[in-house]
Amino acid sequence: MARTAISGGLKLRRTWRPAVLVEQRPETPSAYTLVLDVPGWPGHLAGQHLDVRLTAPDGYQAARSYSLAAPADGEHVEITVQRVPEGEVSSYLVGDARPGDSVEIRGPVGGWFVWRPEQINPVLLVAGGSGVVPLMAMIRTRAGVSSAPFRLIYSVREPGDRIYHDELGRRDAEDGGLDVTFVYTRSAPADSSRPVGRISLDDLVSHGWPAEVEPTCYVCGPTGFVEAVADLLIFLGHDPSRIRTERFGPSGP
Repeated sequence: MARTAISGGLKLRRTWRPAVLVEQRPETPSAYTLVLDVPGWPGHLAGQHLDVRLTAPDGYQAARSYSLAAPADGEHVEITVQRVPEGEVSSYLVGDARPGDSVEIRGPVGGWFVWRPEQINPVLLVAGGSGVVPLMAMIRTRAGVSSAPFRLIYSVREPGDRIYHDELGRRDAEDGGLDVTFVYTRSAPADSSRPVGRISLDDLVSHGWPAEVEPTCYVCGPTGFVEAVADLLIFLGHDPSRIRTERFGPSGP
């Protein structure tokens, strides 16, 4: 795996750090963005993630990984957490945590699934459910610093599951270099012309980039979703070395 351009080296990124929750923003009924103040945070790249660890009064600990949702901003970091049924960490972060509460974090982690502003070739982002989080970090990082054209295809079960819906709509309308398409798998808005269903070859042809323009493709979501999309991209002639994937557990569209 490629080394990341983050100061401090591997030892620093593996160190657990205290973090304080300073802000919460609802994104959907089951997903919240959390802003954490992390003294000494070394910075990060769009697409990386961090580990969050909780410690109970009896000493029991639980840790989970969450993608960073926004560009580096001094000692503030943002993650967007989707509540997982019976999830120890996500249930606390989404349901119980309040500003002023403390957790521990470790990171940043990851060096392959990242986007850097010096990358000028077209970018295709394909998200399933909360897999949009690291892709949103790329979109936000790009704003104002890069002219690389981005296309996002975002698959969700129903309209209420669209994380960052308002912001994505605003950026799509105002930024000529960003195109956003939603794919609904179970229930679609009344004005949607596409039948509900899983992401298809036609979706990638209509709303993605053709292989001959050599885009870098970032695909993030549940394992089955990621594997299916990667296979479709390869079938369409995309170079496998330009397809970068990040996957998580079984929840999602």
